[in-house]
Amino acid sequence: MHNLADGVSILIVDDHPAFRFGLRKLLESQAGMRVIGEASDGEEAVRLIGELKPDVVTLDLALPRYHGLDVLRDLATAGSRVRTIILTAAIEKAEIAQALQLGARGIVLKEAATELIIESIRSVMKGEFWVGREHVSNVVQLLNHALPRAGASGAHKNFGLSPREMEVITAIAAGYSNKEIAYKLSVSEQTVKHHVTNIFDKVGASNRIELTLFAVSHHLIDPY
Repeated sequence: MHNLADGVSILIVDDHPAFRFGLRKLLESQAGMRVIGEASDGEEAVRLIGELKPDVVTLDLALPRYHGLDVLRDLATAGSRVRTIILTAAIEKAEIAQALQLGARGIVLKEAATELIIESIRSVMKGEFWVGREHVSNVVQLLNHALPRAGASGAHKNFGLSPREMEVITAIAAGYSNKEIAYKLSVSEQTVKHHVTNIFDKVGASNRIELTLFAVSHHLIDPY
């Protein structure tokens, strides 16, 4: 994991020069944060992320020529490890779900207090998600409202998942770690890891957030 003591390199992507200037001043006033570049459109953003390899990108969605979601799609295809925070004036619920599915780690509105922007960067650097005004270890409640749901009519598809695997999925969506799931189900942590691997294979997920997105959209877990 990135050592925060080493400092955080940030790329700002926004088509408004005045906003970029203000955000740069804000970020550079924080100890351990440095802005290493700016981009005014999506194509420039993809190029600079590849060249500069920042730790964090603040990404507006409404960009000229290349939408912010297209930038995320390119980064996901390229296997980029950059932590992206959507920093935008407005975002639809469906866009929130899509952005998270494409690998965004944070969603912050431009109207948010400046300390929330700073805190969102610190949170994603620690491996957490940040949505709105707080960090979250799971986003299932948000996704229940944001994701387009698969049709509920007809046969309920379980994708070959066993009852125990369904229990593991529910626990993962609730934010439990493998160790906590093992304790909850009275099994070994290695057994949980085995279940998680099988689940990923069956539903085509590669990480816990993708699995949560899949489980919510296909009614595999109950809203709460």
